[in-house]
Amino acid sequence: MHGLDIDLTVYPDECDAFGHLNQASFLALFERARWEMLARGPGMDVFTRQGAWPAVRRAAIEYHLAAYPGDVLRFHQDLIHHGRTSFTLRQTARRTRDDALISTAEFVFVCINREGRPVPVPPEFGELLNAPPAPRGDTRRLTVNGVNLLVQERGSGPAILFIHGYPLDHTIWGPQVDALEGWRRIAPDLRGMGRSDAPDLGYSMSTYAADLAALLDALGADRVVLCGQSMGGYIAFEFLRRWRDRVSALVLMATKAEADTADARRARDTAGALARESGALGIAEEMVPKVLGPTAPADLVKQVRAMMVATPVPGIVGALGAMRDRADSTGLLATLVGLPTLVIAGADDQVVTVSQATAMAGAIPGAQLVVAPGAAHIPSLASPAIVSDAMRSFLSRLG
Repeated sequence: MHGLDIDLTVYPDECDAFGHLNQASFLALFERARWEMLARGPGMDVFTRQGAWPAVRRAAIEYHLAAYPGDVLRFHQDLIHHGRTSFTLRQTARRTRDDALISTAEFVFVCINREGRPVPVPPEFGELLNAPPAPRGDTRRLTVNGVNLLVQERGSGPAILFIHGYPLDHTIWGPQVDALEGWRRIAPDLRGMGRSDAPDLGYSMSTYAADLAALLDALGADRVVLCGQSMGGYIAFEFLRRWRDRVSALVLMATKAEADTADARRARDTAGALARESGALGIAEEMVPKVLGPTAPADLVKQVRAMMVATPVPGIVGALGAMRDRADSTGLLATLVGLPTLVIAGADDQVVTVSQATAMAGAIPGAQLVVAPGAAHIPSLASPAIVSDAMRSFLSRLG
């Protein structure tokens, strides 16, 4: 479900002594965005024409970043519940110049008449918010499980769902999205990463998997080839536990089936403390050399570093906790009989070694292993042609 996007400019008289957009003005902007939405749709009088008025029953607002005079904020409205006499509207405000999430709000409305008694929500209002989203290139936003996810979708045919790792975004699959013509390529930003929402709570492998299942429902994709890198592979295993019948084939890249050891769990907690203290920059400085290796070209280092630095801290901390607490999937491997599987490893990967990838491929009946020379933990970017060719060959045999 979606709503219209409304752009509003922040003016000096809406800000406090330090130049920040103050909370009272923010509340007014959220309301103005709602009225603008109605003005562009069925009209501001859509409620009064039906003898109704939308009274706010509950409001919850989170402020993620400061906004300043001259900032243009894009307000997006989503109808997340539509009852007979009530509805819940979720609104986000993003800064247009960098798409940064500034604030998130959720309002519960009850339609009442002049006597204060509940009356039905005007049907025109629901029709406006439930209309199919207008296409915008090959990326758009969809709200699932209470979070707004950015998703890239390209092509038609059988579907591939690309699941990126931590702390990255969907663009690690850019070369494969470009290369795999004849397939419907679906590449979302996971909750907490890229340009998707980053709530403070609600991170686990089961939550990530449920987000993806709901996303596929929203896109009308019943069965997919699951393709997961690193943490994306952990999510793929969880998805298989719950929705095996929706998976036609599996691609596992730079990932493993084992749960964290005690030392690895402690390292996750240490990384979480670093993120809280030093932000995403501290995580990027530590991780980029590990995932790319010492010989990675400068442009690739710059690209991956920018991805990591842009990851919201709640998403980093949430993902670290989800990985720390994930279930062991080694017992699942032998049960994947009849599921075509491709395992891709980076020859220079020190996070998930070739020997670990070889052992995992050997435990999956009939799995194929491809080792990408010159690649470390992100082969899709470090050796894009090799990964794309391997996937194209694998997919061509699926029939």
